[in-house]
Amino acid sequence: MNSKKDKIDIRSLSLEALQQQFISMDEKSFRAKQVYEWLWEKSCISFDAMSNISKELRTKLDEKFIINNVKINSSQISADKTIKNSFILHDTHLIEGVLIPTTDRMTACVSSQVGCSLTCKFCATGYMERKRNLNPDEIYDQVVLIDKQARDNYGIPLSNIVYMGMGEPLLNYANVLKSIERITSENGLNMSPKRITVSTAGIAKMIRKLGDDQVKFNLALSLHAANDEKRNTIMPINEQNSLKALAEALKYYYAKTKNAVTYEYIIFDGVNDNIQDAMELARFCKHLPCKVNIIEYNPISMASFINAGEDKVEAFADYLRSQGINTNLRRSRGKDIDAACGQLAINEKEKEGVKA
Repeated sequence: MNSKKDKIDIRSLSLEALQQQFISMDEKSFRAKQVYEWLWEKSCISFDAMSNISKELRTKLDEKFIINNVKINSSQISADKTIKNSFILHDTHLIEGVLIPTTDRMTACVSSQVGCSLTCKFCATGYMERKRNLNPDEIYDQVVLIDKQARDNYGIPLSNIVYMGMGEPLLNYANVLKSIERITSENGLNMSPKRITVSTAGIAKMIRKLGDDQVKFNLALSLHAANDEKRNTIMPINEQNSLKALAEALKYYYAKTKNAVTYEYIIFDGVNDNIQDAMELARFCKHLPCKVNIIEYNPISMASFINAGEDKVEAFADYLRSQGINTNLRRSRGKDIDAACGQLAINEKEKEGVKA
């Protein structure tokens, strides 16, 4: 029998590659399709559970392949019913994902990387080291586990997915797109791409690539300032991806996809909260059809930002609306369990308690 490390990760194989494996095992290629359906349509994580496969073939599969599925390490439930999960990967790395229930939707917030290489000053993940990218199946598993959680706890299936957890999705481009393919495929979870939003800190060349690939899912840009000098201090990635470069990339993306873009904007007290900032944001919004989500800031111990006062937030939103910009105020969910936007991080004590 092959040792665990010598086995092939079966979910890393396309259907065609799996069929070739079956032929090399003197098995009928249609059996590969059956196994593929178990893996992606039924989210099966055990060869023994594949009931229409002979016991002999299941034994062969177990000897040759492995299913490196993600498991829930721990969960916390917020006072507002948000559920934060620590997920453990096959190599003992930890990531976090969140179930966000509201009156009209059940949303999974998933991670795309272990840690993050960007250093956004307001985000707890930005203070972590990036360990590695997640594979498509590891992102898919988060969705499956959070969907089960939604059904088990609230009797309602997932309605939406946001790639707003740990990591920068566009720096794990191929795996993120492959995960969305699995999630939206008729041979997968069959979710509509219109119910999926990928959020980026703003990597111009990859936004252009999204346009070239004519993606069907929604794009959100984590903006937080429409002034290069201010944005550089909040989000150092802006130094290589200026607002001008982002605007050009977004116009290209829109021309290719006809998808409107969402701008996410946290209003920090004394940083980006005055009417001049709102005017700059309104000008940036004129480049293409868009909406603005004003997001409540969620404090983290590593940073000294605080939320702007209600009056300033309302005045900011009112100015944007006066300019004809669709503007929403988003309240934080799960703040009491550090599950809210910008609060996801793995602490070392939790890491120490993990068993391989």
